[in-house]
Amino acid sequence: MQRQRIGIIGLGLMGGSLSLALKKTSKDFYFLGLDHNERHCKEALSLGLVDEIVYNLDEIKSCDIIILTIPVDGIIAITQNLHPLKSNCTVIDLGSTKEKISLNIPKEIRQNFVTAHPMTGTEKFGPSAAILTLYQNKIVVLCDIQKSGEYQQNVAKELFTTIGMNLIYMDATEHDRHAAFISHMPHAVSYALANSVIQQEASTSIVALAAGGFKDMSRIAKSSPDMWEDIFRQNKTNLLEAIYSFESELKKCRKMVENEEWHTLNQWMKDANTLHDILD
Repeated sequence: MQRQRIGIIGLGLMGGSLSLALKKTSKDFYFLGLDHNERHCKEALSLGLVDEIVYNLDEIKSCDIIILTIPVDGIIAITQNLHPLKSNCTVIDLGSTKEKISLNIPKEIRQNFVTAHPMTGTEKFGPSAAILTLYQNKIVVLCDIQKSGEYQQNVAKELFTTIGMNLIYMDATEHDRHAAFISHMPHAVSYALANSVIQQEASTSIVALAAGGFKDMSRIAKSSPDMWEDIFRQNKTNLLEAIYSFESELKKCRKMVENEEWHTLNQWMKDANTLHDILD
């Protein structure tokens, strides 16, 4: 039996972890990798994340499945150069914002595309960051699924469920607004927290006093600036709304502390505690 050819564009955490997960489910896949970073290409090959490195898009176009795991601006740029594709080719992008990607896919190949956002990741990047279980028991959001061909829908659903993901469906515009509050704004806050501490505290004090709370909140400030610059640009309007909302709550806290409104502050904290009733 001929093995199914899967092309992965972007050989970092997401693409590498996906390859590891799929390799565990079947030996019937053959992985081709494409990345502008030559070091990533060599590393991905040596780690067994891909079976072959290719150096141009034409070699990827012949694949049965193409996975785009690069920054969102790069995804949009690549979509403009994928036409033509064979009718049974499935292209799945894993970008963290969806509306602009969905709107910029050329109509000639729109049915080939499934726009997806796996709700998972770490602050690490590059091929060596790949984790076998990254996608297991996590949610993947499939956006504007009605714009994808029926065959492509089935391929994407099977791929994600095979590696243990739970599927939910959402309009791309709706997704981007929710993602701004739940994912993108927290990254902005983490970067701001890290910078505020670096500017005020000596490194020796940071090392000596930084405990679990600070480390948890600042952890994602180690995420790739290039990737998150793209995400912030793509989702600017929604991100600003989320930041304004956060600033409003932080100002409430500041005023309650300034005015020594301790009972009100206590109730404000209790209101925040209810979030864990939803998450737990």
